Amino acid sequence: MDIAAYISELQQVLAGLPAEPIAAMMDIIQRARLEGRTIFIVGNGGSASTASHFACDLGKNTVVPGVPRFRVMALTDNMEVFSAYANDLGYENVFAEQLASFLHAGDVIIAISTSGNSPNVLRAAEFGRMAGATTIGWTGRSGGRLAGLVDLLIQVPSDRIEQVENAHLALHHLVTIRMRELGRASAASALQSA
Repeated sequence: MDIAAYISELQQVLAGLPAEPIAAMMDIIQRARLEGRTIFIVGNGGSASTASHFACDLGKNTVVPGVPRFRVMALTDNMEVFSAYANDLGYENVFAEQLASFLHAGDVIIAISTSGNSPNVLRAAEFGRMAGATTIGWTGRSGGRLAGLVDLLIQVPSDRIEQVENAHLALHHLVTIRMRELGRASAASALQSA
């Protein structure tokens, strides 16, 4: 694939992102912030990198004085715990077992899988729903099995893994920017009311 074709394809993928579920997800994430809920993010491979990056940005880059901070955790980040569960209970349980220690009803799980078929991501979504969490899935075009396990699905309109991962990265940056804007607007409104 040449440079121009790659860029053109990426532009088409980003232009095809579904605005309505993205807006609904932003509402869920903002509500979690205001209610002191925890947001857990999971994924494998490139999606694990996105999970970690998203948790970092949501936790740090949205801090506004006087506004609640995000309680966010990427379950990809503690390699000791991750590998212990993988070794002792199987790789498919690495996220669900961590959720069993931390998840409360009303928390949010963002499950990232380009195929929508990663067994450990599916188990996390299943566990979350049973525990009363709000589950959000980020996938590629097919949605995979994850599509039927989450409360809200964001499907990137592509089957190319690299483009799906590009879109997920852009999506996490979009959410971070929006949450920072909402925080600043809330702080400004509080100052005007005082």
